[in-house]
Amino acid sequence: MGRADVLRTIRDAEADAKATLEKAEREASNLVMKARADAAETLSNSRQDSDAEANAILEKSRAASEKEAATVSSDGDSELANVHDSGEKNRAKAIDVVISNFHQS
Repeated sequence: MGRADVLRTIRDAEADAKATLEKAEREASNLVMKARADAAETLSNSRQDSDAEANAILEKSRAASEKEAATVSSDGDSELANVHDSGEKNRAKAIDVVISNFHQS
């Protein structure tokens, strides 16, 4: 093998090495872009999942609060009705006491 053949073989090897390096750099760049896209998608999905979970918790809490408020309101309405009925029952006695006190003064 002559000197020209050796130089040609070296140049061919360098060209192959350069092509291999460029291909590796392209593949690395593509892998990085894909990894970034995957990470962005994962982050987006995680945010959506956490938002959905937070909304579910809020809805559950809201339903429990509304149930409790309805119970308290119902109890309050019952107490109000009892007070009103008691006032109705005692009205005649109260009138008699006022009139009696008025006549005594």
